[in-house]
Amino acid sequence: MKTKTLGKECKQKSKRMKRAKRSSGLFLAPSFLGVLLFFVLPFMVVIYYSLVDNPISQQFVFLDNFKYVLGNGAFKRAISNTFRFSAIAVPLAVVLSLLLAIVLESKIPFKSQFRTFFLSPMMVPVASIVLIWQVLFHYNGAVNDVLLALGGTRIDWLKSEYSHVVIVILFLWKNLGYNMILFMAALASIPKDILEVARLESATPLQTFFYIKIRYLSSTILFVTIMSLINSFKVFREIYLLTTDYPYDTIYMLQHFMNNTFKNLDYQKLSSAAIIMSLAMVVIIGVLFLVENYFGRDVEG
Repeated sequence: MKTKTLGKECKQKSKRMKRAKRSSGLFLAPSFLGVLLFFVLPFMVVIYYSLVDNPISQQFVFLDNFKYVLGNGAFKRAISNTFRFSAIAVPLAVVLSLLLAIVLESKIPFKSQFRTFFLSPMMVPVASIVLIWQVLFHYNGAVNDVLLALGGTRIDWLKSEYSHVVIVILFLWKNLGYNMILFMAALASIPKDILEVARLESATPLQTFFYIKIRYLSSTILFVTIMSLINSFKVFREIYLLTTDYPYDTIYMLQHFMNNTFKNLDYQKLSSAAIIMSLAMVVIIGVLFLVENYFGRDVEG
């Protein structure tokens, strides 16, 4: 009797598990179909376009489009400017926002006002940001007026080597507040007893920061870095509104190359450039995950 009862229970349990799997599959189906339709299939189309000479004749050329793109002068300049901008702006965004979070974590007067000040750029539309920067950095703008008052000379900020600095400042002004809030939340989640033990052991603030806080912040640092990297590619919007299709050489970004190639309906070159950029992003993000795993493994353990 016991054997029969156990057999029935096992069969009922098996049926319940099958029903649960079918139910979960039905719930996941819309999301799966959405990802397949709007992400996977378009990416397959991009790969196909990168391997043919054009969408009309559709002659298979294998890697010829990639060779052409990698040898293109505009693409080389765009990729160089984009990586140089990201290499400067992203570390600055991470480090400065972390420093601001640490400062605002301490007991300072007007803490809420400072937090509001740094978050306010997130509420300003892109068009208004561009208008502010035009007022500040135009040849007859406010910054040049200050320079003249100090005995300097006018600089055409957006049509000179300084244009890169202007865009970095714009990127930091727009993104520091969001990153800072993420770091403040992560700092607040660090176990207080560990910090108290470090204080009792006479650890200096620098030792506490580098040996305890940084390890607990590793996952947040990774997330903020990835988000800042993504946002550094989105700075094209502001540059485009400030300088149109063909800006000064130092701020001709990859998105300019993509946009101008799309206007020329050169789909095979556009697709090849997109795949090259995707592979580069996969490598960069993979390296970031490895670094985060190395520094955060002690905390997870």
